[in-house]
Amino acid sequence: MRLFFLLAMVAFLPLFSFGQDTQLAQQYYQDGEFEKASVIYHRLYEMQNRNEYYFNRYLECLLAVEHYEEAENAVKKELKDDPHNIRLYVSYGNILDRQFKEDEAKEQYEKALKKLSDDQYEITLLASAFSTLSKFDYAIKTYELGGELMKNKQLFAFNLAELYRRKDDIPKMVENYLNSLEFYPERLSTIQGQLQRYLTSDAGYQELQTQLYDRIQGRPDAYQFVELLEWVFIQKKDYKNALRQAKALDKRLSENGARVYQLALTAFTDKDYDAAITAYDYIITEKGVVSTFYLDAKRESLRARRNKLVEGFSYTEPELREIEQAYESFLEEFGRNKTTATIVAELADLEAFYLNDLDKAIALLGEMINYPANDVNIQSRGKLSLGDFYLMKGEIWEATLLYSQVDKLYADDQLGHEARFRNAKLSYYNGDFQWAQAQFDVLKASTSKLIANDALDLSVFIIDNLGLDTTDRPLKLYAQADLLTFQNRFTEAFAKLDTLLTEFPKHSLDDDVLYARAKIYGKMKDYALAASMYEQIIEKYPEEIRADNALFELAELEENQLGDPAKAMALYEKIFIEYSGSTFAVEARQRFRELRGDNL
Repeated sequence: MRLFFLLAMVAFLPLFSFGQDTQLAQQYYQDGEFEKASVIYHRLYEMQNRNEYYFNRYLECLLAVEHYEEAENAVKKELKDDPHNIRLYVSYGNILDRQFKEDEAKEQYEKALKKLSDDQYEITLLASAFSTLSKFDYAIKTYELGGELMKNKQLFAFNLAELYRRKDDIPKMVENYLNSLEFYPERLSTIQGQLQRYLTSDAGYQELQTQLYDRIQGRPDAYQFVELLEWVFIQKKDYKNALRQAKALDKRLSENGARVYQLALTAFTDKDYDAAITAYDYIITEKGVVSTFYLDAKRESLRARRNKLVEGFSYTEPELREIEQAYESFLEEFGRNKTTATIVAELADLEAFYLNDLDKAIALLGEMINYPANDVNIQSRGKLSLGDFYLMKGEIWEATLLYSQVDKLYADDQLGHEARFRNAKLSYYNGDFQWAQAQFDVLKASTSKLIANDALDLSVFIIDNLGLDTTDRPLKLYAQADLLTFQNRFTEAFAKLDTLLTEFPKHSLDDDVLYARAKIYGKMKDYALAASMYEQIIEKYPEEIRADNALFELAELEENQLGDPAKAMALYEKIFIEYSGSTFAVEARQRFRELRGDNL
């Protein structure tokens, strides 16, 4: 047994020694001790059956210490022993280049090209050797010559595209990616990834678009080019033209509308509602009821029309009635059941907040939450909205009952947090500030950023204004005005705020009164007056807790309703610079960059 272990140790000793040499050489190389590293790499090269990796490292070390003669002799010896390894000519040329012998170096590079054979692996290795030395023109020559030798000029098109990218020759890069795609359509997603990564300007996408038009005219049967053109328009957020390509492909390839539907979803998400509506309507009319996307297209088309109207900040009652009728028609076609429950909820929202028909909204949701086998989540969200509508009618007991049901069902879930927040706000409206503030403190840790921020704001607001006075009447008047605003009873809300200012002049709530007035004017769509309220807060109360809220609200008004993006940018910038600790700082920076046109 001892003899066996002794023999085993003797057998493994060279391997152990080799491993140590490899680590030592690497350490010397990394530390810049190239003289020492060259000796070990040369030994490793001879030990490992003339391994090319170690030879190249050996040469690098010699060049680093300018031992040019030794490097030349090593390469010459290798060429004598292995004349078929044409990459050695590249190594030789590099040694001559380092000595500023450009003509002699060129001669060696040309020798490598002349000796190139029709071996795809050898062609790739030689091009890689040139690329490693940043000899991109020679690498390009290698692939072009290799394509001729292999009698397939497009074989190395993808590699050529990469080389032209490294030369920053965008037209040639695009041309070769398209050459590759023409013969290898399965590479479409890979090429899209490369183009998305490296086309960083509008000019680059325009070049791609121009070349694609030429390709499509020359090869109308090559559908991969049409797909890529659709993708280009999507990158440019030109959904109208993207849809034109998607519809053409859908018809030519006899597809089921899936491509058009996916594009519609993308356009909807980007709020290009016109393109989304056109896409959905194509599926509805061209594919018909037999399409698997028919119901979804009908539903999403309806939502796109609604969003286009209500997010446009300018609409008439006839337009709202037209949308209302579209919802009714949808429900007549598909029935009122668990499948259409979300549509019923949207119609109720339209009735309550835009058509001011609370009774109809309540009736719709009262029916929806009792649909057989209804989704519990949809049902619970319906209860929250129904609670809001009851609160708007002044039926507080009904509202709190519905909120409590959802809170109990989703105690540790975001939906439960939403219900608890609404109940806490009800206590605030009713003047039970201490209980409300305790609930807001708990909700500051909510997983919902919106709830957490709102809870934090209200908690701080109550603490700031309750502890300063011997009476809670000012805060009660403000909370009552808040409730009246929620109920769309604006005249009464203004009256409450006027009472507060009359009874308690120069109160700490003065900035909050301005803020409340601004919110009311916003709901009344008097955006100019709303903006003036926010401006007064920013000017007169820059240190108060409403200042960053007012800045953000004003920025949104300027961006969306008042049409002054430059002013909106300045306001967003002010938030993340002067109010960096604000809960709006991150969102303000994002909005600023979007308005500036950054590619996010």
